[in-house]
Amino acid sequence: MADSTDSSDGKYRQYNPYKDLNFHIQNLYNLPTSPEYLFPEESAFQRRSVGSNVQYYAGPGYVSGAIFGAAKGSVEGLKAAERGETMKIRINRVLNSGGQTGRRFGNSLGAVGLIYGGLEGWITHKRDTDDTLNSVLAGLGTGALYKAASGPRSAVVAGALGGLAVGISVAGKHVLKRYVPI
Repeated sequence: MADSTDSSDGKYRQYNPYKDLNFHIQNLYNLPTSPEYLFPEESAFQRRSVGSNVQYYAGPGYVSGAIFGAAKGSVEGLKAAERGETMKIRINRVLNSGGQTGRRFGNSLGAVGLIYGGLEGWITHKRDTDDTLNSVLAGLGTGALYKAASGPRSAVVAGALGGLAVGISVAGKHVLKRYVPI
C-alpha cells in the first residue's frame, strides 16, 4: 500500500504544520539569558530569596541525611544478623534498619537545613547586608534552636558547634576561592 505522504505520483503533497504561521520558528525558542523576577524589588538584590535558601538547604539536607542514614542502617542490619536466619529474614532486617535510620537522619538534617535557611534569611533581612557574619550567626542560632529541647547547656554547646562549623566552612570556601584556580 502506498504511503499517503509519498509525492512520487503527484497526487499527494507533504503536510507542513508551520506553513500558515507568520513568524520564523527559530524565534519561538529565543529564551532570555538574564534572570526574570516576579516583582521588580527582587531585581535590586544580588542574593537568593529566603524561600530559595530554605529549599536549597532543607532539600539537600534531607536527601544526604537519608542516604547516609540508609547506608549506616543497612550496615547495622548486616551486623545484627543472627546465625540460622534465612536470607529473607536477613534482607528484611537490612531493609527495615536502613529505612528507619535513613528516615531519622534525613528528617534531622532536613530540619537543620530548614532552621538554618530561615535564620540566615531573617538575619540577612534584619541586618540588610549579605556577609559571612550572617552565616555564622545563623549556624549558631540553628544549633541552639535544634537542641533547645535538650536543655540550656546542650543548646549552648550545639549553638557553639553550629557557629564553629559554619565559620570553618565559610573560611574554607574563601580559602578555596583564593588559592585554587577553578
